[in-house]
Amino acid sequence: MISVVIPALNSEAGLPATLAALVTAAVEGVVREVIIVDGGSTDTTAAIAESSGARFILSERGRGRQLALGAKEARFPWLLFLHADTRLAAGWEREALAFVRRVETGERATGAAAFRFALDDQGLRPRVLEHLVAMRCALLRLPYGDQGLLLPKRLYQELGGFRPLLLMEDVDLVRRLGRRRITMLAAPAITSAERFLREGYVRRSARNLLCLALYLLRVPLATVHRLYG
Repeated sequence: MISVVIPALNSEAGLPATLAALVTAAVEGVVREVIIVDGGSTDTTAAIAESSGARFILSERGRGRQLALGAKEARFPWLLFLHADTRLAAGWEREALAFVRRVETGERATGAAAFRFALDDQGLRPRVLEHLVAMRCALLRLPYGDQGLLLPKRLYQELGGFRPLLLMEDVDLVRRLGRRRITMLAAPAITSAERFLREGYVRRSARNLLCLALYLLRVPLATVHRLYG
C-alpha cells in the first residue's frame, strides 16, 4: 500500500529509530517498502539501510533530487516522505490507514496528510515551538518536511513531484497541493532537536522564519540557502 521514501545524508544517528518506527506498519502490510535515497554518506548509513532490509539508492546530493528519485522508484500507490531524523509515534499507522481508506472510498477528496510536529527534547522551549508549529499548520496548512507527507502517487505525479531545489522543496510541493487538500493528523512525527539545541531555539526558529519569508518573497534560493546554514 505505502512506499516510504527517506532522503539520507550521514544519517546514522537518527535513521535506526526512524526505521524502527515503521516495523509494526510493515508487519501489518501497511508499509510495503522503504526506500532510502542517499546523497553520498560517509558514515554507516548504507550499512544501517542494508541491515534493515530497505532499498538503498544512491543519488545526487540535494533533498529535492533525492525525494524525486525515491518517488520515481516507488512501486506502491501511496507515498510517505519522511526525514531520516524523524520517527513516527507508535500507532501512527492506524491514522494513516484511516486517511488512506477515506480517500480511496471517496469519503473525502483526494489529498495529502501530514503529522503533528514534535521534538525529542524536554522542557518549555520545545513545547512552545510545537505549539507555534501547530498554529501555523491550523491557520495556513503549511507543514514542513519533518512532519512527513502522505499522499497518493497519482496526485504526486499530477503535481509534478518534488523539484530539484536547494531547499524549501517541501514548502514548494505543499503550496502546489493547496490548503484544502491537506489534512493534519494527530499522531506525532518526533524530530531531532539537535539543531535547535546547538544553535539555540530562538536563533534557529528566527532563521527558519526568515528563510521562509525570503523564499516567499522570491529571493534567489542560493541566497536563502546560505542564510539557512
